[in-house]
Order: sequence, then C-alpha cells, then structure tokens
Amino acid sequence: MTEFWLISAPGDKTCQQTWENLNNVTSRQNTLSTNYKFAIPDLKVGTLDILVGLSDELGKLDAYCESVTRKISHYMGEVLEDNHKLQENLLANGVDLVTYMTRFQWDLAKYPIKQSLRNIAQIVSKQVSQIEGDLKSKASAYNNLKGSLQNLERKATGNLLTRNIGDLVKKEDFILNSDYLQTLLVVVPKANQHDWHLKYETLTDMIVPRSTKVLFEDDENCLCSVTLFKRVVDEFKHKCRENRFMVRDFTYNEEELAAGKTEITKLEADKKKQFGPLVKWLKVNFGECFSAWIHVKALRVFVESVLR
Repeated sequence: MTEFWLISAPGDKTCQQTWENLNNVTSRQNTLSTNYKFAIPDLKVGTLDILVGLSDELGKLDAYCESVTRKISHYMGEVLEDNHKLQENLLANGVDLVTYMTRFQWDLAKYPIKQSLRNIAQIVSKQVSQIEGDLKSKASAYNNLKGSLQNLERKATGNLLTRNIGDLVKKEDFILNSDYLQTLLVVVPKANQHDWHLKYETLTDMIVPRSTKVLFEDDENCLCSVTLFKRVVDEFKHKCRENRFMVRDFTYNEEELAAGKTEITKLEADKKKQFGPLVKWLKVNFGECFSAWIHVKALRVFVESVLR
C-alpha cells in the first residue's frame, strides 16, 4: 500500500527553489521519498479567528470524509465479492488513486476558490453527507433482497431437519384428499434407520402396513414417508419424538410449491437487476467521496500553513 504525506515547506524566494531544496534533502541525498507537487490554489485566507476555528472543524470533516469513503469501499467489496475486482473499481476522476494523488488538481467547478474557506468546507460536508445517506438507503434495499434470497437458498440446501423439503417429494408420494388417511414425512437419523423399519408400524395403532418409503437421504438423515389414520397423528408424533424420529410439518400443495420456486427465481432476477446500477453508483460515489476527502486535506494544509 502506498503512503502519502502532504507537506507544506517554508517558502524560499520562489516555489521552485523550495521544491528543489525539499527534493535535495529527502530524495537525492537520502532516498527517503518520491516527491510530487500538490497544487493548492490561492484560497481566501480570512481572519485569524476564522482560521483557528476552521482548523478544528476541518480535522473533524477530514475524519468524516475518510469514514464515508471507507464505508463505500468496504460495501463495494461486499457487493462484488471479489477483492481483485474491488481494486479495479476504486478510482477517482477516472484514474487509480495513486495517479489521482500524484497529479492532483483542484476542482474549481465543485469547490470555487472565490468562496470562503468555511463555505468550501460546508459544500464538501453537504456533498459527503448526501452520499452517506444515499449509501444507507441503497445498501439497506440491496441487503434486504440479498438476505431474503440467501434465506430461501439456505432452506433449499440445509439438512433435512431444517431445509425446505418441497423439492424432494412428488405428488405420488402422498395420500391426498382422503377423509381418513394422511401421509406424514419423518426425518430418521441414518444410525436409527433399522429401528425405524422395525418399529414404525407398531408406534401406534392404525398405521398402514408397509407404507414407509425412503424419499431422500443426506449425510446424516433419511426422509421417510408413512401413511396412517388421521385420528392417531398426534399420538404418532409423540411416539416418534420418544424414539428420536422427527415428523416434519408438511402439507403437499402444488400451488404453494410452485410459488416458492417462483419467488426464488424472482429474487435472483431482482438481485441481478440491481447489481449493475448499484456497482456503478458505488464506483462513481467512491470517486466523488475520495476526491472530496483529498480536497479537505488540501484545505487543512493551507489553513495550517497560514496559521504557522
């Protein structure tokens, strides 16, 4: 990581002479640094009281601009999910940050030098505050969408005790529209699978013999179906708990299953639709915020130099 120091050197007869002396001491004789000119225009000085007050205010504004700039950078990294891509997108004024610093030019259009120092600081503060507010709003909307999608994806890929099991079963696995019979889905630990087949018909009365089927397996559990009379469902669930079998609450409904799949597809499409514009906004406003931050640095150098 490149480190930059903004240095204001005591003036000689000409700026060029000061520049030569600085280079001679820090670069040519001792190889301590590589130096670049950092051009600060002739800003309005104002009174001593104003400069003293501004010195403290600009310190706080400097920290605030840095904080918002880092927030944007951090969030862009979260959105891109790739640090290599993040570095490619951290630009200011269309160039990488090192180039921006070494070729810094005051932005006269955004920060007119005819304005007082305090007015320029207020322009920066208002600009960065607006960016921070927009960042919170955009991040909240995208995070909510991303969270909803991740929640559905977790339900579709977790273990059998917690995941959505609708995509693991078929219509023919169930007794439907019966006044008397009901098909239950039971999660059975693989270590207890033999016990299940021995016991399930005798856990209660009114179990349909040989009705169990293994519908799905993961690393730890099996998903089994069993058909029984509705009147003994509660008792059967109780007996299952006693034997470390877990009955999943599930009602086969084709419309609800289709709606669930549609929701995931819609959320994926919405996320993809928002991704591009969000990255573009983050890229543009990172550059705006970084540039504003460096202009505050320039203001601080100017004010502190005049005070000394």
